[in-house]
Amino acid sequence: MRKTILDDPCEIRKVDKSDMLSFCFEAAKHYDNAAKLANRVKVDYPEPETIIVAGMGGSAIGGELLKDWSRESVRTPIEVCREYHLPAYANKRTLVLVTSYSGETEETLSVFLEALKKKCMILAISSGGTLQKFAEELSVPRLLVPSGMAPRATLPYLFIPLPTILQKIGNASNVDRELIETVNILKQVAAENSPETPLDHNPAKILASKILGTTPAVYGFQFYRAVAQRFKTQINENSKNPAKWEIFPELDHNEIVGWEKAKEFAKHFSVIFIRDNEEPKEIRRRIEVSREIINQVLTKLFEVWSKGETKLAKMSSVICTGDFTSVYLAVLRGIDPTPVKSIDVLKRKLKETGNKEKTISELQKLAKK
Repeated sequence: MRKTILDDPCEIRKVDKSDMLSFCFEAAKHYDNAAKLANRVKVDYPEPETIIVAGMGGSAIGGELLKDWSRESVRTPIEVCREYHLPAYANKRTLVLVTSYSGETEETLSVFLEALKKKCMILAISSGGTLQKFAEELSVPRLLVPSGMAPRATLPYLFIPLPTILQKIGNASNVDRELIETVNILKQVAAENSPETPLDHNPAKILASKILGTTPAVYGFQFYRAVAQRFKTQINENSKNPAKWEIFPELDHNEIVGWEKAKEFAKHFSVIFIRDNEEPKEIRRRIEVSREIINQVLTKLFEVWSKGETKLAKMSSVICTGDFTSVYLAVLRGIDPTPVKSIDVLKRKLKETGNKEKTISELQKLAKK
């Protein structure tokens, strides 16, 4: 391949002014730290009948990953709440894991208030802010995570504590073993995709170079559902690039038809298939046949293979590769990955509604009782 900016670590860092790459490269360290923090949390709740993870954006994806990771091993229903309100079934036998990195997310504070009113079992996870303040005042179990990071870079601290907490209340097992392998696998992924690893031998740099100028569609399956979603949102936020995600086998009942007559549109897209050496035969066949069909109109088809043996390690390896890819794509586009101006503008405008202030006022009343 010809020389590009991705062959020069110094030039990469000039574009990545806020050093988003460091969070990718140090993922293993953050996963390890998150596990240690979670192990210190005391959770004395009985086994819940239902579990709800409440959060938005980067604070919610941990809940989606938890759902996928636990689907075949945890019998308790798990739902992710990305809303202002809890589902009607939430009650005192419901564990609500309230996650907001900043501790200031409007929707999440609203759900926290509802969970208190419904007398749910609650655990709050944040780096501080209003959520941490009222969790402390109301004696709600809480986990304080490191501050000062872009919310999307905090995934280890907003995801890894969740399976650990499930293990503490008796809903999961062998989490520690999976975490040990995950940390080791992430060290390998970081070494392969580091800024110092040349483009020709760097999977994330190669993928970023090939999807440049396209709208990537990320295709996952089974426990790679939320992994595909995370891959997509990292391209949105870091690369400032449109992207989409879908999952097998559902996409073979609708998405696949969209490629039939794509013609001139096809040149604007690429497809990234998430793969696993142990993927079920029926899924493998679907991926292969779907690829053949799509390849008739689209040539930019790529694969990202997971690493490791345990589910958590496999999921995390693809997530880390996607994180690296999204930052390198931003660098190729000459964009600093960290700022998210559109979200900042949206938050400022929504502040005018006064919804958050209303919620805080009600929390203050509860705290005074």
